[in-house]
Amino acid sequence: MTLEVVTFGCRLNIVESEAIRTQAEAAGLGNVAIVNSCAVTTEAMRQARQAVRRLKREQPDRPVIVTGCGAQVESGVFAAMPETARVLGNAEKMRAETWISLARSNSLASDAEVNPEDKTTVSDIMRETTLQTLSPNAFAAHTRAFVQVQNGCDHRCTFCVIPYGRGNSRSLGVAAVLGQCRKLVENGAREIVLTGVDLTSYGRDLPELPTLGELVQTILRALPALPRLRLSSIDAVEVDDALRQAIATEPRLMPHLHLSLQAGDDLILKRMKRRHCREDAVRFCAEMRALRPDIVFGADLIAGFPTEDEAMFARSLSLIDECGLSYVHAFPYSARPGTPAARMPQLPGEIVSDRAARLRAAAQAAHARHLQARIGRPLSVLTERGNTGRAEDFTLLRFARDVAAGEIVEACATGASGNALLAA
Repeated sequence: MTLEVVTFGCRLNIVESEAIRTQAEAAGLGNVAIVNSCAVTTEAMRQARQAVRRLKREQPDRPVIVTGCGAQVESGVFAAMPETARVLGNAEKMRAETWISLARSNSLASDAEVNPEDKTTVSDIMRETTLQTLSPNAFAAHTRAFVQVQNGCDHRCTFCVIPYGRGNSRSLGVAAVLGQCRKLVENGAREIVLTGVDLTSYGRDLPELPTLGELVQTILRALPALPRLRLSSIDAVEVDDALRQAIATEPRLMPHLHLSLQAGDDLILKRMKRRHCREDAVRFCAEMRALRPDIVFGADLIAGFPTEDEAMFARSLSLIDECGLSYVHAFPYSARPGTPAARMPQLPGEIVSDRAARLRAAAQAAHARHLQARIGRPLSVLTERGNTGRAEDFTLLRFARDVAAGEIVEACATGASGNALLAA
């Protein structure tokens, strides 16, 4: 009997899906499909519902369980679907006893026929005050491993529903993080990625008040055998001095930062309730390049936020060049129920779609320039499955020959195709 886990959304969901799989299999749960949903956009919610229907259509006798942020913030939507057998909140999905109870249940297959309330187990995520240590064994076979060091968010950006899906900010203690990283290195991981919802808030809830930069320095000092350490998305205005020092002096900290920018116009940033202005973003990128000339930047940008006019959008568009962004995740604004931005004057859908398309086109052009600039240059590449690999600055390479996963090799790209460099 097979267990299938379908994941939507962020790297954190990827980490948690591996933990879900490990716990469910250990509990003996089989012949079940689990959808770990995302709530960041209406499109993500639509895709999750579509996946639920597809999974049930493909195997009608297999129960479908829905969890994740979508299940946490809109549990009723999924519970009302006849294809859904059980809806679990974000806290419940991380508890081993949840999966043990489901494995012992004789009624899971018929739960889709009961009242929506009776198949929903979703607690108040705001009551969660600690962060559970996830088993690193789930990533033993991966060349790149993810370690969840933080969850939740204390900020309340007007467009974002994620704090209501994840709860308040919670950090994993330094010793626990170090223990996970050490086991992953022993299991063969060549790169570790530190992940969180609001990664740069790491440590503020811990007694010792460690910063993200201090955590990075501790990991690199304690694990000299770890070739690469990488950070997931960060908030530039929260970068601490220790992290700046690590970026400048630690070659094993990868020269790639993904920034949560969202917009390039100061008034829109204010209406988003962000904590930085346009000049902060531009200055941060310039300062980091001065510290680490080989560093590259990615960013999240939203097109069509409520009240955005063409001049405001143009300032977001030009931020790609002014910050020198190489990787851009461009999103059309998506109104989320219960958020302040959903009550602001909305733009027509065709304007939002047009601006998102223009933002994506500019992002693709920027990434193409990034690739062209690396052709013919020596690159250190961590090989992955499918004869691919990632350079230190996260550039994707495709090899024309067979390469074993998990090796760090020197390569020189001879060309580019799509979103990747080509190497012999």
